[in-house]
Amino acid sequence: MDILAIIRIAMRALARNKMRSSLTMLGIIIGVGAVIAMVSVGQGAQEQAQQQIAAMGSNMLFVQSGTVTRGGMRMGWGATKTLIYEDMQAILRECPSVKAAAPGSNASAQVVFGNDNWATNINGTEPQYFDIRTWPFAEGGTFNQDDVNLSANVAVIGETVRKNLFGPTDPIGETIRINNLPFKIVGLLQPKGTTAATGQDQDDIIFVPITTLQKKITGQPWLRWIVVSAVSQPASYTAQQQITSLLRDRHRIRSAQDDDFFVRNLADVADLADQNARLFTILVASIASISLLVGGIGVMNIMLVSVTERTREIGIRMAIGATETDVQQQFLIEAVVLSLLGGGIGIIVGIGSSFLITNTLGWSVLVSPLAIVAAVIFSMAVGIFFGFYPAQKAAQLDPIEALRYE
Repeated sequence: MDILAIIRIAMRALARNKMRSSLTMLGIIIGVGAVIAMVSVGQGAQEQAQQQIAAMGSNMLFVQSGTVTRGGMRMGWGATKTLIYEDMQAILRECPSVKAAAPGSNASAQVVFGNDNWATNINGTEPQYFDIRTWPFAEGGTFNQDDVNLSANVAVIGETVRKNLFGPTDPIGETIRINNLPFKIVGLLQPKGTTAATGQDQDDIIFVPITTLQKKITGQPWLRWIVVSAVSQPASYTAQQQITSLLRDRHRIRSAQDDDFFVRNLADVADLADQNARLFTILVASIASISLLVGGIGVMNIMLVSVTERTREIGIRMAIGATETDVQQQFLIEAVVLSLLGGGIGIIVGIGSSFLITNTLGWSVLVSPLAIVAAVIFSMAVGIFFGFYPAQKAAQLDPIEALRYE
């Protein structure tokens, strides 16, 4: 029998019971729509996490001063005073996988402008820091190396500091006070938002030359951290090993002793975030797939009812020459058509739900073409799987008994 003729007959059979066919398709519609919406939410979360990590910097490693034990008490990270400026110079000189590095230290302070004040984090660093972090400027620019050499009182501020101290006022060229010292603002950074790992506001920050922070604010000559950029992301793991080996040698750490520093590779953070997001996507998609399974059972149920109702019709078709294969194809294609129609509507519902989630909840969603293709294939598979038994049952009917059926 011609396949197009079978499809036309299937459409007519489904159209005879519009309400029943619609209710049967509803399970498939909900299942496919839920899968697409949930996968879109999961992939959106994955994409957002990767963007947040990418916003932290390019091929970046974070070298931090480590822990120390005092009086039997192990202090937290940043307690040691062994990380110094010369360590950064040695990293640039002796680690071939390192492209750039910037020193850093930090302190908390109350910042004053006019009648307003704001408690924020003061970071001391050098101009190359902003290139390593791939952090562009909204206005103005960075301080220069001369400012670092002269310990100049200049500052670059983040967007959160600008909002809380200046409001609509242009901050460039204005003077703020940090620990009663005047600082001229030379640059305003583009907003970066919160970090993926800790949720910390990256824009609630002020940058000053490292020498200015050490000599005029903290009085500490050592470094809290060094930001390092590797020549490429794959090379970041080699750079991590080279830095660890170099610093252990420079700090005279024996083989049995713990490091007095910590090297964090953002590639590890990115991989972990990606794995967590993938696991979340698989979890929500699996939960949503249960409704698709229920929809498939509905297809099988309604096809079994259809076989029972059309027993006499099946007998007539067999009597005039239809083979078991023809009958089986007829009912199997009806099940597939029913599933594909439901799947097609479900795709529209799923995409619509994804945009609704974005607009109402503000979640990031990413509608994947792969998820849509998978939904179509899965819908067809549901029709074949759950339609096979009813189709086989119809094909195995005895024509004589079928003709006697009332």
